[in-house]
Amino acid sequence: MHPIARIALVWLCNVVAIWVADQLVDGIRISPEAHVIWVGAVFGLVNWIVKPIVTFLSLPLIVITLGIALFFVNLLMLYVTSWILDSFTIGAFWSAVGATIIIWLVNCVLHAILGLNRRGRLART
Repeated sequence: MHPIARIALVWLCNVVAIWVADQLVDGIRISPEAHVIWVGAVFGLVNWIVKPIVTFLSLPLIVITLGIALFFVNLLMLYVTSWILDSFTIGAFWSAVGATIIIWLVNCVLHAILGLNRRGRLART
């Protein structure tokens, strides 16, 4: 798959996942709703730039907790996105937890359907 097409599909997956979280979780709000496209883009950039740094710095904690700490890294990425964009707000901690789970689940399903999880030769065929 061409890298630009992959970036566009990942962005689309983020947009859909965040929109679903906005619809299902009371404490998550995107206003105006059309800004979900920007929220998806910023969330993707935060995951691309900030997440590897935070993951590396928290690696000992991730190992000690057998990976559970990665959930909190993902939660932090959602909060960072809300801090960057005024149009995306998180009302409470438990709303962020629910949104993180929903975004993860929707992204897992969409990535599997679109074949974004495949690496190497399979991804090019």
